[in-house]
Amino acid sequence: MSNPDTSIPTAQASEVIESVSSPGVVQDSLRDANVKVPTQAELSTVESKLATARSKKDTGDAAFKVGDVKSALRSYHETLLYLHGIDKNALKSLGLGSPSSLSAVDQAAGAKDITTEADVILEKVYANMSACHIKQENWKRAVDTADKALSKNAANSKALFRKAKALGELGFFEKAETALNEIKKVAPNEAPMADAELARQKMMDRERQKVHDQKMRGWLSREKKQAANE
Repeated sequence: MSNPDTSIPTAQASEVIESVSSPGVVQDSLRDANVKVPTQAELSTVESKLATARSKKDTGDAAFKVGDVKSALRSYHETLLYLHGIDKNALKSLGLGSPSSLSAVDQAAGAKDITTEADVILEKVYANMSACHIKQENWKRAVDTADKALSKNAANSKALFRKAKALGELGFFEKAETALNEIKKVAPNEAPMADAELARQKMMDRERQKVHDQKMRGWLSREKKQAANE
């Protein structure tokens, strides 16, 4: 589960427009629905930001594959800077929203609910950042970034696995078990891996409990000796 996500689905704007209506009709319909229609300059800006974000993500993926985690994180962070705040109406106009049977007007009017290419990239970047933080044993940030990936797609099994691993390292075994069980629901073929991680964490929990019990016995023994000497 440590390999970064590299595949990003793309769609050509012309194909989407042709499948819905002609550009003029779409633009007129959007205006009739009182939906903000992006200007050509805004569309060009969005296209440029997306292109740069894709490039930054690819750079991060390449760095991660050769073990350069710091460079990977830097590139992923730069990717986020280009993606945050992108106008979803502009993405939809470019044909970069998820396919849907809704009309162009309905899709634009509900733009906040549309999964765009930017959302897909964000999901993968956050999941990959979680993998980087695990490499650095930065468990809390691994959980935080995995959660951000899951906010984009709750069925991301890689993000779930990384969250579970980090939670286990932090000692939150029940929460980790919940995440691992969720993997078996959304990705049944990955159940053996989830079960193996769960078994590893249970063993780790027993070892920690054993160390804790030994410390407690030592402390109680010292207390008894001090009491006897008094």
